Amino acid sequence: QVQLVESGGGLVQAGGSLRLSCAASVGTFSNYRMGWFRQAPGKEREFVATTSRTSIWSGSVTSYADSVKGRFTISRDNSKNTVNLQMNSLKPEDTAVYYCAAGYSKDTRVALMASEYDYWGQGTQVTVSS
Repeated sequence: QVQLVESGGGLVQAGGSLRLSCAASVGTFSNYRMGWFRQAPGKEREFVATTSRTSIWSGSVTSYADSVKGRFTISRDNSKNTVNLQMNSLKPEDTAVYYCAAGYSKDTRVALMASEYDYWGQGTQVTVSS
């Protein structure tokens, strides 16, 4: 049974930073694409960032939503079965519940759609005050 547990959310002032972590209990973590999505009140869940499965030849591929590009960084530690989201220069519009997601993958293609992920965490609240 796959379990994803997020941590690191909280309240921060605009311009500040937070680091989200997701611990995954999966078979072979490096075979899974990992993503972060978020959902603000009254809005649909949206893609934030993703890292592909890890290739022994080329590593992992990452991709970001335009709204967070240059401010957020996704990283994975296959030795610890964790994926992190470093969030800098936070804005009030980043306020949302952030979800970690995992999907088994056979290639290093990035996945931007929620439907491409099989497992989800319970979410962690991020609130950015102005």
